[in-house]
Amino acid sequence: MTDLHPKDSPPSILSFAKDLPNLCSLAGLLCALLAIYFAVLANFPAAMIGLVWAIFFDWSDGIIARRLEGRNAKQRAFGGQLDSLIDIISFGICPALVLLSYGNFSPWFLPGAFLVLAAGVLRLSYYNVFGLVGGSTYRGLAIDNNGIILTFVFLFNTVITKDLFTVGLYILIVGLAALNVAPIHTPKLTGRWYYVLIAYTLALSMIYGRQLLPGLN
Repeated sequence: MTDLHPKDSPPSILSFAKDLPNLCSLAGLLCALLAIYFAVLANFPAAMIGLVWAIFFDWSDGIIARRLEGRNAKQRAFGGQLDSLIDIISFGICPALVLLSYGNFSPWFLPGAFLVLAAGVLRLSYYNVFGLVGGSTYRGLAIDNNGIILTFVFLFNTVITKDLFTVGLYILIVGLAALNVAPIHTPKLTGRWYYVLIAYTLALSMIYGRQLLPGLN
């Protein structure tokens, strides 16, 4: 058995951390971690801020990757795998933990949490194998929409009763799980939609930020 020539050896793991799109993906991972941390503490405004910024960085890494010149096939493949792994944390694990925490970690909320997590894993695995349908649409609801919808719905947390919102949140999470794996086609949002997301991210950050500052409420 012969040893690989040094030039044929695979690059180091940390060498990919210097790739700008991957740095953007890792920034999104940090935001997702903060969202999970604050969700566990039942600080839901802070959790929603973390989640909406995780969405922003998830969209941004792809835009940077497409516009950045000189990236090789290994960098693109690595970036795709990294993005997919972070997606399941941001838009699968995080919504599941938000549901569990809002339900005071009652075992009755475990089925809903499992469904959204399992649907996310199935949906991303399917996408990694088959990709876009016709190059422009997803099969099933793209998993980042879980975060977009959840951060919007939580705006109503302060205007309806906790019991009613809890029921609605459970139904929402189960509904998102069903849509993630449904045999439907949903468009890939690109172009001007990115600027809409920027405005959405800033607006929700301000709204939830005000909820964190009692003197401004």
